[in-house]
Formats: sequence, structure tokens, C-alpha cells
Amino acid sequence: MNTDSKCDAIEAMFPAPKLAALGLQHVLVMYAGAIAVPLIIGSALNLSKDQIAMLISADLFCCGIVTLIQCLGIWNVGARLPIMMGIGFTAVPPIIATGTDPDLGMPGVLGAVIASGVFTLLAAPYFSRWVRFFPAVVTGTVMLVIGLSLMRVGVNWAAGGQPMIKGPDGLIPNPAYGEPFALAVAAIVLVSILLMTRFLKGFLANLAVLFGIGIGFAIAVAFGKVDFQGVADASWVTVVTPFAFGMPIFDLWATVALCTVMIVMMIEATGQILAVGDMAGRTISEADLARGLRTDGLGNIIGGIFNTFTYTTYAQNVGLLQITGVMSRWAVAAGGVVLILLGCLPKIAFITASIPSYVVGGAAIVMFGMVSATGVKILARVNFVDNRRNLYIVAVSVGLAMIPVVADKIFAQLPEFIDRFFHSGVLVGTFSAVLLNLLFNGVPPREEVQPDLLGEGAMRHPG
Repeated sequence: MNTDSKCDAIEAMFPAPKLAALGLQHVLVMYAGAIAVPLIIGSALNLSKDQIAMLISADLFCCGIVTLIQCLGIWNVGARLPIMMGIGFTAVPPIIATGTDPDLGMPGVLGAVIASGVFTLLAAPYFSRWVRFFPAVVTGTVMLVIGLSLMRVGVNWAAGGQPMIKGPDGLIPNPAYGEPFALAVAAIVLVSILLMTRFLKGFLANLAVLFGIGIGFAIAVAFGKVDFQGVADASWVTVVTPFAFGMPIFDLWATVALCTVMIVMMIEATGQILAVGDMAGRTISEADLARGLRTDGLGNIIGGIFNTFTYTTYAQNVGLLQITGVMSRWAVAAGGVVLILLGCLPKIAFITASIPSYVVGGAAIVMFGMVSATGVKILARVNFVDNRRNLYIVAVSVGLAMIPVVADKIFAQLPEFIDRFFHSGVLVGTFSAVLLNLLFNGVPPREEVQPDLLGEGAMRHPG
């Protein structure tokens, strides 16, 4: 079995206190995004506060379980890479559409989630064969696009939320958006992370993001800007109950809609799994990718059973790997354990949920920027001198991907299915990069499968 220092880093084990700190850092980086989806869906479906709180606990619990499966693996599921799993934003529109149908409601949502999970499990081995269509010029472009597309989310968090909020007569401007205090705290968090990354050494430098968020949270608490409402009423321990909304309803069209979404999420996950493998110096085989994508499917099944939604890889945590350089899958698995505990300890979950969005936003700018930087790092290996056509692949794909980011209503007058397709900059950019690579560089051949660093199948480039 061949090894190198980078791949040894994937298997690196730390003492329990260090694992807990590294895991908590991963949790704080993804926490705001993880709880945002149940908050958005719960509000849209007019669920009670208790039901929304239950959704959040179930989400955290399932995030932890699915992360452990991805990092540690069970049977032929799990990439065994340092990848944090979380609930996906992409599925929010069809979930709300299904949930607001009076004949379906939450049982219809959960049925579609479970069915889409089965679809993903079955499709993963076939989808993984597309790995040869993701050379460095495509993978690097996809990661660059993912980071750029997410930056709008990070900036909105730093500004204090969404620019438009729901009012009595529809959407109205958010009076808290761009509040000077929020921007100042976000800036302090950002600067703190940069200074600690520069001046701290060793293990402490790896916790720069955690410390930065802690500083921002402390400032917000000191100025009375943190709302701890609900903490006192929350119980200390809870058990996540399966099928709390009743037995699932399996509706054909709701299932088709979520299966379509899962194709998009598998495309995004493919780019991120390949990027993590690149960062760790590990060649990702079709078998590795299939195991990673199967985790999305199993995650959906687990989510549907425990009253939550669809799961995928979290790009901000890929950025955190790049910042810290800690590639240990055990450290990310520790984050999964933290999430499970938070899901079973509502009081702690409420306190963590009280961290204002602008605090996380300051860190998100670094995280999402690092996702793009990872793409640039991968693109640095691409031959742009002897093959100038690669420049067109990157330029056109990034340009097309930015259209829905800078003008999200531009396709609103087109048929709905076209609008939905073009509304995802990541999807547009990925399809563009793959198709342009085929146009300019041709169809890549199937590559040989040789033993990889774990003694399983891995693809190697000939020569």
C-alpha cells in the first residue's frame, strides 16, 4: 500500500480535546446554513414554533449521522474523506411547493425525500462513471464557480440577513440589512481570523475561524444584540422521533422534482469530492466517488425517516480544510459527533442558534473565498499555454455561471423548467465546463483502475 504525507494526514488522529475543538470549528462554519433550511421551510409551511424547533434538532442529528457515514464509511457507502455533510439549499423550492399542497403537506415532503434518496443510491454508481469528464480544468472551474456563487450568501449574512423580508403585504426591505454594527462585527471577525492565521502557530492557528466567531459572538452579547429567546423553555435532552409528522406519502411528481434536484446536487458533490481528494493528494476513483454520492442518497433516506430533508457536501467546510490544512477525516467525524449531541441537547442548540448571522458572515467570506481559491489552485495545474482553448472553458463557464448571481430575475419570463435550470449558477457553470471541455478537448478515454492508497480501486492517469 502506497502512502504519502498528505494521505497520511487523512488518517491523522489527534487527542480528544483537539478533535473536539477541530470538530466544533467545522460545526460553527456550517451551522448557520444547516439551520437556515428548516427555518425557511418551517416558516413557509406555517409550522408551529415547536415543530420548527423539532425540525432543527432533527436536522442537526441527521447532519451528524450522515457526516459520520461520509467520513468513516459503512460497507460501500461513504467516501472516507474529510467531508462535512449538511442539508441542501437547492431542494428548498420543490420542498415548499410539495409542503404547501394541502393533500401532501409534510408527509408528502418526507415521502419525496425518501424516494429521492433511493433514486440517488441506485444512480450513484452510474453517475460516478462521469468522473473522467471532470479533469482539472472542469473541477477547478466548478470549485471557482461554487465559491463565487456562495459569496452572495456570505455577504448577506455579514450584512445581517436577507435584503428583503416578508411583510404583511409581501416582501419589504429589511431595515436591519447593512446595519453598521453588523458590518463592523463581520469585519472584526474577518480581520481576527486573518491576524490569528498570521501570528498564531501550530494547532492554535488551525482554530482561527473558531476563535474569530467566538470574538464576534462575545461582542454581540456585550452590546445586547443576541436574542436568547427559547433557551429557558427548551428541554435539556430530547429524542429525535421518526415519522413525527405521520407516515410518508409517496407522490409521483413531488418525487420527480426532488430526483431532478438530486442530480444537480450530485453534480455539485462530484466537484467537491474531487477537490477534497486533490487537496489531500489522493486520486479519486469511480468507486470512491460512487461511495461518496451514495452517502447523499442514504442521507436522504435517514432524513426522511427523522423528519428532515436532503443532504449534500458543504462547500464552506471544504474552504475550512484549505485554510487549516488539517485533512484528518477523524476531525470532521468529531464534528459529526458534536452535531448529534446538539440535536439531542435543545438548550445548547438554541444557544448556538443565537449566534447572529453577521458573526458567521465574517467567517463565511473567508470560507467561500477559500472555495474559489481551491478552484484557482486546481486550475494552476491546467496547461493554458500549449492549449489556449482551456481559457475559453474557464472564461465562458464562469461568465455564464455569474448571470443568475448578478441578475437572478433575468430568466423569469422563460418557461418555469428553463428558469429553474438557469437559476442555479453552479449547475449552469458545471454543464458549460463539461460540454466545452468535450468540444475543445474531446471525449476522454476510460482510465485504468489500479489499487489506490487504501488498497481499493483508484484511477491513475496513464504515464
